[in-house]
Amino acid sequence: MSRTFRIAPSILSANFAKLGQEVTDVIASGADIIHFDVMDNHYVPNLTIGPLVCESLRPVTDAIIDVHLMVKPVDRIIPDFAKAGANIITFHPEASEHIDRSLALIRDSGCKAGLVFNPATPLNYLDHVMDKLDMILLMSVNPGFGGQKFIPETLNKIRAVRERIDASGRDIWLEVDGGVKTDNIAEVARAGADVFVAGSAVFGAGRDSDAHHYDSIVAALRAELAKVA
Repeated sequence: MSRTFRIAPSILSANFAKLGQEVTDVIASGADIIHFDVMDNHYVPNLTIGPLVCESLRPVTDAIIDVHLMVKPVDRIIPDFAKAGANIITFHPEASEHIDRSLALIRDSGCKAGLVFNPATPLNYLDHVMDKLDMILLMSVNPGFGGQKFIPETLNKIRAVRERIDASGRDIWLEVDGGVKTDNIAEVARAGADVFVAGSAVFGAGRDSDAHHYDSIVAALRAELAKVA
């Protein structure tokens, strides 16, 4: 069965001095989703953005806003991002005292819900919540900073999650985040992913071009995905 592939540039690598224009440009260039990496300098060793940035960007784009919460505790901030305009909210199971309750909080707030797995996080957290998930996000780097290299062992984990999703019969998106570029996106897709977070690969490449547009890099990622049967 054919899958729909979605490209989700992470604004972590965007130019924050003109973030609204960056988001508008990257969506106009053919990207599908705007990915937020929310870090609290507690669960991960970095500090990034909060709901106010999401609220500020919501009026400038109709694109899906996908919020990846790398914060602990997580429940307090979920409603804030939902009110700010998030469409999808994902969190790490280690950051929640009660995973089922956190997932319910996201859904009750009107958003789609997902779990995020670090490279060394076991998949058994999925055993009893597959019916409550709209997305599973696999980290292919250790979270905290952009621009890291893809961890090759993640491919086996992607295949394992794809098997679980197919067995469930549910329409759950499988997202991969970390080191995804033109030279490996097809391999990641073949392993079973259908949503691809690309931060430095998109925004970095766009800034390096004379035109400062993202058409060519998004087109290059699409061309690689087109090779996947």
